[in-house]
Amino acid sequence: MWHRRAVVLAGLALAACGDPRIKRYDGPEVTRIVVNKGDRRMFLLNGGDVLRAYKIDLGFAPNGHKTIEGDGKTPEGSYYIDRKNPRSAFHLSLGISYPNVADVAKAESLGQKPGGDIFIHGERRPFDRKGKDWTWGCISVSNGEVEEIYSMVKAGTQIDIHP
Repeated sequence: MWHRRAVVLAGLALAACGDPRIKRYDGPEVTRIVVNKGDRRMFLLNGGDVLRAYKIDLGFAPNGHKTIEGDGKTPEGSYYIDRKNPRSAFHLSLGISYPNVADVAKAESLGQKPGGDIFIHGERRPFDRKGKDWTWGCISVSNGEVEEIYSMVKAGTQIDIHP
């Protein structure tokens, strides 16, 4: 009986490790992510070398820096990848460290909350906004692209988001 349980538990552990969305990457380290909101482009860099480039969608109000919860803007500034979520509602996702101390202070000075849960993630769901920029402030790529990004980028990687 104990042998059968051990085999079942080992099988479950292997199945969890075998998520086909999570790819292996053994290339150069991604040392920084650069997002150019105006061009709708995101770059994964190793030093000064571009490893990958992606077309992106942004928040539904893409111009300007995110200031308060619900404004539909994608933040601007320097942040870092603070978590990876394999159970994302948007295929896979990588968390961006927004809000920082300055973001919180700005929102509080307006009597508002800064919002949060800003991610790089996969494609929209059938009931999400339509159009070019549709997220609530996140950066969206295709599901295949977020699989690649998820495999290449480690938590702690700097992300610079430019207007």
